[in-house]
Amino acid sequence: MSSNFHLLGPAHLAILGAVLLLAAILAAVQRLLSPGFRWLRIGLASILLLDSTLYYGNMALHHQLSSPDYLPLELCDAMLCLIVIALFTLNRAVFDLAYYGALSGTAMALLTPNLWEPFPSLSTIQFFVAHGLVVTACLYLVWSRQARPRPGSVGRAMLALNIFAAIVGTFDSIFKTNYMYLRAKPQNISLLDFLGPWPWYIVASEGVAFALFLLLYLPFRTSAKNEMQCNGV
Repeated sequence: MSSNFHLLGPAHLAILGAVLLLAAILAAVQRLLSPGFRWLRIGLASILLLDSTLYYGNMALHHQLSSPDYLPLELCDAMLCLIVIALFTLNRAVFDLAYYGALSGTAMALLTPNLWEPFPSLSTIQFFVAHGLVVTACLYLVWSRQARPRPGSVGRAMLALNIFAAIVGTFDSIFKTNYMYLRAKPQNISLLDFLGPWPWYIVASEGVAFALFLLLYLPFRTSAKNEMQCNGV
């Protein structure tokens, strides 16, 4: 991590607070508008697309996209694509996957950012904008009651995660990259530091991911039970 950016320091806490505050404001505004109003969703999706376009456009100008180390193969890249689709379409199957990945993987990246340049720089600002808006968008959709994970979504999300990890792991093995930290832990402090050496931390991550997904689904399982009781089911 960049030496001038302190984990859970004032700047970091301000960024985390801004993510939650923005999500709460957007959700509150959405609930005040008519149920069919979609321009908040469209606007947020467009901002995410613009941010990514500027980021990869800048990399292309510096001839970095030709390197296997700079391709959009991280879990957070996949979550950004999924949440953009969810914002545009409210597709329930897409949101099922985006919900768990955004509030576990992308949120964890925000909590323990792996910065490779001094803060603030173009790349570090883009990192926080992209990751922060993915989490914001997911919370906004849930808090505004436009989307929620469905029964069985935990299993589907775990299956999708493992399929994606298998594809990325194959790429890592061929090109000696380290996407999703499948070949080595990140240099900065992260949850992986507590899960043992390679490859055992990958195995342990399966259990951690499953536990997090279950926790993330718990509020919706409880509310579903309450709704059934209220309806006399």
